[in-house]
Amino acid sequence: MTDWNPYTQRARDWFETLRTRICAAFEEIEREAGSDAAFTYTPWDRSTEDGSEGGGGVRAVMKGRVFEKVGVNVSTVQGEFAPQFAATINGASADAPGFTATGISLVAHMANPHVPAVHMNTRFLTTSKAWFGGGADLNPPIPYPEDTEAFHAAFRAACAPFDPTWYERFARWADEYFFIPHRGVARGVGGIFYDHLECPDDAQWDRHFAFTRGVGEAFLRVFPRIVRQRMGTEWTPADRQTQLEWRGRYAEFNLVYDRGTLFGLKTGGNVDAILMSLPPEAVWS
Repeated sequence: MTDWNPYTQRARDWFETLRTRICAAFEEIEREAGSDAAFTYTPWDRSTEDGSEGGGGVRAVMKGRVFEKVGVNVSTVQGEFAPQFAATINGASADAPGFTATGISLVAHMANPHVPAVHMNTRFLTTSKAWFGGGADLNPPIPYPEDTEAFHAAFRAACAPFDPTWYERFARWADEYFFIPHRGVARGVGGIFYDHLECPDDAQWDRHFAFTRGVGEAFLRVFPRIVRQRMGTEWTPADRQTQLEWRGRYAEFNLVYDRGTLFGLKTGGNVDAILMSLPPEAVWS
């Protein structure tokens, strides 16, 4: 069996570097808006029933003038899945429940209703198999077609060097995944979503790791640009009401359907880190 520890460490190092760069970029935007808001970093350890080493992570949260609430979390955990949950995970089973997982997860809820909220997550997991997954999607309460196109163009470009079919496939996957069945509406305007990019050998690991890094770089290029373009837009109480109602739907999706939320809760993750995706304020009409 492959020793995945060095691969997990390499992925972890990248996710931590990406977090540092994203947090710095977001703090720079706050400075441009005349705010001294900064991220607060809170380490946490994963507890296990048998007292074995379970890993942990760092929760980074900022509440500012532009970013009403943004969380950028990195975690690296290991252990065993519960038997029933193991059956739902690629390469795991009741007989082989062991896993490792490392990843970065970001959700930003913005103060100005004209600035889109956003989600980004990339991860590397090992069971009896090893694979990358993740993606990013834009969630505007008040959509602008040019923002949607810029966001999609960034991830189309990220996919292009690896497989000409990936963007269409992963964009369609995002549309299907980020959908609220009980509302019959999409959560936002999409992006890309991918999973189970398996790594049966070093060549595939290198390729899929390079793609995952490309996803992070694409996010870092496009989202701050969209924020700067919209953060000075004047807004009305009606715009704020639209935003708060939209946030209610965002919360519904994350609590009812999101697989990442379920994975974190089922594996004993830090509850505050898992639920940092919830907006600071929302309404239900």
